[in-house]
Amino acid sequence: MSDSEPMATVAVAAFDVRELARGAKHTLALDIAPLPGGEGLRLPLLAAVGAEPGPTVVVLAGIHGDEYEGMLVIPQVFADLDPTALRGRVLMAPVCNVPAFVTAQRSSPIDGLNLARVFPGDSHGTITQRIAYWLGRKVIAEADLLIDLHSAGLAYHIPTLVGYYHADTEAGRASQRVARHFGVDVLWGHPDIAPGRTVSFATERGIPWVYTEAPGAGRARPEDVAAFTRGVWNSLRVLGMVEGTVEPVAPAHHLLGSGDLDRSIAANAGGLFVPAVALLADVRAGDVLGEVRDPVGRALEIVRAPVPGVVISMRGLLRVHPGDGLFALTGRA
Repeated sequence: MSDSEPMATVAVAAFDVRELARGAKHTLALDIAPLPGGEGLRLPLLAAVGAEPGPTVVVLAGIHGDEYEGMLVIPQVFADLDPTALRGRVLMAPVCNVPAFVTAQRSSPIDGLNLARVFPGDSHGTITQRIAYWLGRKVIAEADLLIDLHSAGLAYHIPTLVGYYHADTEAGRASQRVARHFGVDVLWGHPDIAPGRTVSFATERGIPWVYTEAPGAGRARPEDVAAFTRGVWNSLRVLGMVEGTVEPVAPAHHLLGSGDLDRSIAANAGGLFVPAVALLADVRAGDVLGEVRDPVGRALEIVRAPVPGVVISMRGLLRVHPGDGLFALTGRA
């Protein structure tokens, strides 16, 4: 977005993507709710509406406020889109969880809720529930494909990957097709989806989806920003919305399992976490994954794999409290 492009504020209840002019770009702010200081909570939205009809792709970032790769990807893609050569519509929300972004937190500091666990939301609920409600109904519900750009945030470590809906349905087959063309070499298929997520909202409506993860750590590696940017463009090409063809990527790792990282191996003791395995390592039941140490270096807890699997995520912030998630395991496809 350039300084010359004004941001039009629109009451979210009145917003209708079908009323946006064709062959043009639109920079909008959807007014979600008033805040105590008198200002409004506004959701930034970038829309490119093609001169010709076609599918609608929705691209989201900042569902968690400490995940920055997608926030860099979306403005870059928007700047390079040519609506006169576009078939269909691209709707992009670069910062969905504005309160969490302002405070560099995963969840909202206002109500403490995780935006990735409250869909379909509530139009009369808390701030996070209202964001989910309006984002779902006014943006995601319009999609023929949802792309949700995530990363590991400040506390965790996850390999660069694309996740997709693994199901023998029209939406599942379309999700896997986009994932295979996205351009990263780790694919993670999910036969079942935890409730409350953008992608569970999409699944319930038969909308194909993919999402991303990356190491994060409060930074945005240039290679991840480049990979996700390429992935969005590849997705548009797969759907025939922009010119160009793309070959599917043979993944180095094709994984399969639940994508609910909240169901992780948790610490029983607080202290300093020291991992003993790497991401994407294959482990057997009983293998040592790491340990939690006290301030003088004594092991308080040896963490072992309860089942065989592949290490898909681990704690990145090494200070841990009892109950903090340390590892998540998944299987291979």
